[in-house]
Amino acid sequence: MGSRSNHSYFRNDTGSSEDQSFSLFDVHILVPVTIISIVLFFMGVSGNLITIVIFRRSQEMRTTVNMYLSSMALSDTLIFLGLPSDLYRLWKYKPYIFGDFLCKFFIYLSETCTYCTILHITTVSVERYFAICFPLKAKATVTKYRVKRVILALWGCSLLTAGPILFLFGVEHPHGSVPQESRECRSIERVARTGLLEAMTWVSTVYFFLPMLCLTLLYGLICRRLRRSGQRLPGCRATGRRRAHTQTVKMLGKGGFETATTPCQEGAERGDESLEPSTVTLYVQPFCLSLASLDCCLDPILYFFMTSEFQDQISRHSSLVIRSRLMSKESGSSIKE
Repeated sequence: MGSRSNHSYFRNDTGSSEDQSFSLFDVHILVPVTIISIVLFFMGVSGNLITIVIFRRSQEMRTTVNMYLSSMALSDTLIFLGLPSDLYRLWKYKPYIFGDFLCKFFIYLSETCTYCTILHITTVSVERYFAICFPLKAKATVTKYRVKRVILALWGCSLLTAGPILFLFGVEHPHGSVPQESRECRSIERVARTGLLEAMTWVSTVYFFLPMLCLTLLYGLICRRLRRSGQRLPGCRATGRRRAHTQTVKMLGKGGFETATTPCQEGAERGDESLEPSTVTLYVQPFCLSLASLDCCLDPILYFFMTSEFQDQISRHSSLVIRSRLMSKESGSSIKE
């Protein structure tokens, strides 16, 4: 997420309308993208926060997999923090009003959380592979204590690999222009010339291809193992085992979708200064922003439809909240009387 593309190369070809509004997109594009993004923002933030609360408060749902999913929900929630800045830049890319610190912070946060989500998906896939193909070994080695350490390592790796973003992006204005009117949150030209932009592009490429290769391989091995184990077991046990592992297959499928959308998210986040303005580039960036927002709010929806335990916990917590509010109202009315 975080549309940090460099808009400066459009400046000579967009005409007087851009000079007045400083927007690269027509209103008929901006309005639906903004509405969709706002809806996805509230859905994603509320859904991921509910996921975190349920996974932390419910003792029976504190499994190793759910620990990873809870950390991913935190990552998706943090990504949404940069959405207001992204929408502002779609409507008016200059002057950038949030300042140099927030420019760097939103881009760095988005990059870190994107990397972190990909690493979590890959790690969960490896953990599920061992749990299905080598259950006894996985039970002995995959403990909650070790999972906590792995999660911390994943966040640390993401923070470090996204670190160059802090030096690569910032608020700049063209030479000879009025700073208050032409500030842009973009790649810093003198730093980009050092090759750091190309290096970060290669880092993003590695974050895409290696997890995709890993997911494809593990997905095939898991499906083959599930098919073989289902054929060996009798009817009732095979049905129960199949139902239990269907969630794993769906989760890996969703993980593949998240990893597959990484190039689109990176395209929305980090533009290429060599690109020429075209109809394609003008439509791709808003689409990528909406797709990235959708990706961040998919997890809670899938959890709700995939697991009956998650539905039960939502119903239980909702009833507790309603009951506590009714009791507080009754106590308040009794005090007044």
